[in-house]
Amino acid sequence: MEIYYLYFHLYFFFLTYAFSRSRAIHTIRVSKSFVMSDVCTFFFCLCLSVDLSLVRFITTELTRGYFLEHNEAKYTERRERVYTCLRIPKELEKLMTFGFFLCLDAFLYVFTLLPLRVILALLRLFTVPCCGLSGSRLLQPAQVCDVLKGFIMVLCYSMMSYVDYSMMYHLIRGQSVIKLYIIYNMLEVADRLFSSFGQDILDALYWTATEPKEKKRAHIGVIPHFFMAVLYVFLHAILIMVQATTLNVAFNSHNKSLLTIMMSNNFVEIKGSVFKKFEKNNLFQMSNSDIKERFTNYILLLIVCLRNMEQFSWNPDHFWVLFPDVLMVMASEIAVDVVKHAFITKFNDISADVYGEYRASLAFDLVSSRQKNAYTDYSDSVSRRMGFIPLPLALLLIRVVTSSVKIQGSLSFMCVLLFYLGMITLKVLNSIVLLGRSCVFVKEANMEEKLFDPPPSVVSKPTADKAGISLTSEISQPTNMAQSAAPTLPKSDSDTFLTTPDEEDDDKIINADTGLEEDGLKHRTPKKDLLEIDRFTICGNRID
Repeated sequence: MEIYYLYFHLYFFFLTYAFSRSRAIHTIRVSKSFVMSDVCTFFFCLCLSVDLSLVRFITTELTRGYFLEHNEAKYTERRERVYTCLRIPKELEKLMTFGFFLCLDAFLYVFTLLPLRVILALLRLFTVPCCGLSGSRLLQPAQVCDVLKGFIMVLCYSMMSYVDYSMMYHLIRGQSVIKLYIIYNMLEVADRLFSSFGQDILDALYWTATEPKEKKRAHIGVIPHFFMAVLYVFLHAILIMVQATTLNVAFNSHNKSLLTIMMSNNFVEIKGSVFKKFEKNNLFQMSNSDIKERFTNYILLLIVCLRNMEQFSWNPDHFWVLFPDVLMVMASEIAVDVVKHAFITKFNDISADVYGEYRASLAFDLVSSRQKNAYTDYSDSVSRRMGFIPLPLALLLIRVVTSSVKIQGSLSFMCVLLFYLGMITLKVLNSIVLLGRSCVFVKEANMEEKLFDPPPSVVSKPTADKAGISLTSEISQPTNMAQSAAPTLPKSDSDTFLTTPDEEDDDKIINADTGLEEDGLKHRTPKKDLLEIDRFTICGNRID
């Protein structure tokens, strides 16, 4: 109505003005007051119209409503994402705690049970020939691996005794802050590379030493493999020593600038991780890496505290000086892991329940290593799964403890013996609790039937079909079932457990027996089970 009122006054004004101009001035004189009154009326109506429209707009904005239930699915999904982010810290710390004690169990094994197993193996080695049991095997494969591990530790420790820790400390302390920051980042990358190649070197040594003699020789010999393993463990221990020394320099710096820079490096990790596409297998690798990194950092902090306490004559007051910095490093590590995993699961729409699956996969390794048909030691299984190799880290800790603690007198030897018995007790109790919890996790994940599956033992032989496409037939252990004439890939129940489907391949038809596409017969890599994923398995197009 206001707009019509405005149009009427505008029309009346122009009509009056035209009429007044058409008449003679001496007949009808239009006063200026009349024209000005209409002009004022016009602008008054204009302002009134604007005012009424503004009031109505403001009233509408204040009283208008909307209904979220019209898009219920969208807002329900947003709420679930919030709940998932809130559940991530709890579920992640459950996995981290379980993985931490798995690493602790493998780490304590080197100090407690491994020396006893080596002694038992050496006693068997010397007593079997004396008893005239020539027909029996001197050492079992597990005993051969234990003896090799013991010899590697002894040789590497004798080599580490020539490394001067004090000289290394003062050499690193004389460098600038930026140079030390670059060195520390390079050491982290080198540690991952050493871990990825080191376990392969150790596995090659174990298999070369225990391979059945009737098989054709396809290796360079046990002695070259042994020296390669000794060289690797020694170099990796030196690398970790440089890391610990750099961290020690950061703790002892006056302004703590280096420690702050090194802690900020953890937050840079968030930027490099959260904005990438992750699948469940990639997230499993990252979780294993975070567990190994957290445990290694705790051991490095222990080494730093031991070295500093030695320099201050084991004064307990100095420990409380170091404690805030130690607590700050640990808190920053936990905060970075929580934030990183929370946003990765949010951006990739991954449920928090996936960490329960990861925990069940790690528990399966522990339970399967206790089976009669186990094909690997538990510590080696943890090394492959998490990239955590306990030998170099244990070697460095032994070197630091023996150089920091002086043993003199019979009372000191008694204290060392009691400490060793306490470590054995801790190892046994930790193993019992872990085994019990692992059985619960495996049962909850319905993985009991996989414990009775035979260990994988396949030999790859290349064959070619009529079209000239190279295929691989994997021949497993002989069974009573008839073998198929066509080359097939092995298929087990684990192919349907904890797998991440490829989104781009959902619409393709795949032959379940050959793993090939029906339309083009292109080779397709079978989906990987979480039980087949270790720390350095390529998932998708990268290793996390």
